[in-house]
Amino acid sequence: MSSHSHPARVLIIGYVWPEPRSSAASGHVMQLIDCFLEQGWHITFASAAAEGEHKADLAALGIVEVPIELNNSSFDAFIGELQPDVVLFDQFLMEEQFGWRVERHAPNAVRVLETSDLQSLRHARHRRVKELLEGQSDVDLSSYFEMPHDALFSSMTTTDIAQREIAAIYRCDLSLMVSDLEIALLTEQFGVPSSILHWAPLLVRTVPRQAPGYAERAHFLTIGNFRHAPNWDAVLWLKNAIWPLIRQCLPTAQLHVYGAYTPPKATALHNAAQGFHIMSRAEDALAVMSATRVSLAPLRFGAGIKGKIIDAMICGTPTVTTPIGAEAMHGELPFPGAIARDARSLAEQAVQLYTDQARWEASQRDAWKVLEARFRFAPHCQALIERIDHLRSDLGAHRAANFTGAMLRHHLHKSTQYMAQWIEAKNRNPQPLSRD
Repeated sequence: MSSHSHPARVLIIGYVWPEPRSSAASGHVMQLIDCFLEQGWHITFASAAAEGEHKADLAALGIVEVPIELNNSSFDAFIGELQPDVVLFDQFLMEEQFGWRVERHAPNAVRVLETSDLQSLRHARHRRVKELLEGQSDVDLSSYFEMPHDALFSSMTTTDIAQREIAAIYRCDLSLMVSDLEIALLTEQFGVPSSILHWAPLLVRTVPRQAPGYAERAHFLTIGNFRHAPNWDAVLWLKNAIWPLIRQCLPTAQLHVYGAYTPPKATALHNAAQGFHIMSRAEDALAVMSATRVSLAPLRFGAGIKGKIIDAMICGTPTVTTPIGAEAMHGELPFPGAIARDARSLAEQAVQLYTDQARWEASQRDAWKVLEARFRFAPHCQALIERIDHLRSDLGAHRAANFTGAMLRHHLHKSTQYMAQWIEAKNRNPQPLSRD
């Protein structure tokens, strides 16, 4: 439990209203909420986004829901009255938009950034893959997959998004990183102090000890929100290059492609004759994954860690993925499945796992070892609460040690503040249309 005399008041400023069954990012936010609720903390969730059709029922958890507006001083009165002890920004865009208002009207609140993943890393990789593909569906990306940290750093620093995201990390008192590799990248290459970073991966409450066995399962699966660019690219790579090679070896095999927000361009890929089935959203992702023999996650770019691979581990379903998919997932332990760098190798590994029962069962056991070692809810929740409590107790000294953050807050918040006030005034007094 938290060591402070009164339960913390937490304000979460959401980029979207959480949909934990649609994306791993929303799932992570809900895990953080669970952790805070276990301390008896009082949570208010605010967002300027429209509600999605799969929104979590926050009110049922005792969480106060507050719609807010961008570029509107009504937020100032709201936070001034709430006076939270902790403010959690869901993604750096929310810190950019509301950070200066929080600092002005709730200066003693601990400011925490939930990154979900390092977006500038994901964008830099996406750009590099597009350059390498040059419009083709498949090329050899082996050297790209082995890109060292200094090369990643070089590819990121040329982007506007990296400067904005890392500035937001500096401006906050603590940034939650789901990937320990990204922590290493930030500290070793960008010089970000480890004192403002915290490893908070996706979390699993109970590590399973049994699941449906090899003989009880059939077919392949891939899963992921279609609005997430790495997932759509993976589906295209499967369709054009990987799945045809698997079907050559396993002519009756079926691939079921699940994903929220299925667009027409994805539905158009459905081809029952090829065993390629677009299934849209899975009502119960763990149920369909538990009935599947092998999960495919051929991600060519991305960042953070992969909710689909965590879910596969929970279900005891081996995953075939790339080095991007496996990144920060298994530490020094064996990966629970197979890692490959090109379409032919991915297909070969998928066929071997599908047909080799002994190897498949070993991968299932490896999955539970990884979950036990890296993703258990209780120790990560305790470590996060202790870190936030420490900041609440000694916030002045913590901020004094982060001069770069103070400098960035001063300069960016001034410009963001004036822009927001100009937009608000413009919205309040729209100019009449010219009759010329």
